[in-house]
Amino acid sequence: MSLSPLRRLHRVLLLGLACSFLPAFAGPYTDALGMKLVASTTPAEKVALVRWIFSAMALHPEVKDLASISPEKRAASNKVVGRLVTRLLTEDCAAEVRDAVKYEGPQAIGTSFQLLGQVAAREIFGHANVAAGLSEFEKSVDEKKIEAVLKGAK
Repeated sequence: MSLSPLRRLHRVLLLGLACSFLPAFAGPYTDALGMKLVASTTPAEKVALVRWIFSAMALHPEVKDLASISPEKRAASNKVVGRLVTRLLTEDCAAEVRDAVKYEGPQAIGTSFQLLGQVAAREIFGHANVAAGLSEFEKSVDEKKIEAVLKGAK
């Protein structure tokens, strides 16, 4: 069964956003699109993207017990991000989208959204409360064992 061009675009975009924490490898047109996406989103819109990614991740059975997101909140998040993506691709960044797809293929869109997702996540992770929460695991790290392994690497 063949996917329509719109469904393929949808899958590429979702993959790009979902993998926003991974390094993205891009050509010059994809890079230009990614930078334009970042420049075209407000801080509130970047938070909306992170909230959307978080709400989707919370559906996984292995982490579902950590967050309770109502279907209404998930639907609202989907609507906000859907409108944002539509605006970015068809208005704010239309020329960059055309060039990136023309010269580097449809995967350029997903890769460009990875950059936007990385920037949005960086802003969330940079918050003092989040940074403090992330560093709490250090209390359970056995530094002596790690140092012993690292000494053996010299």
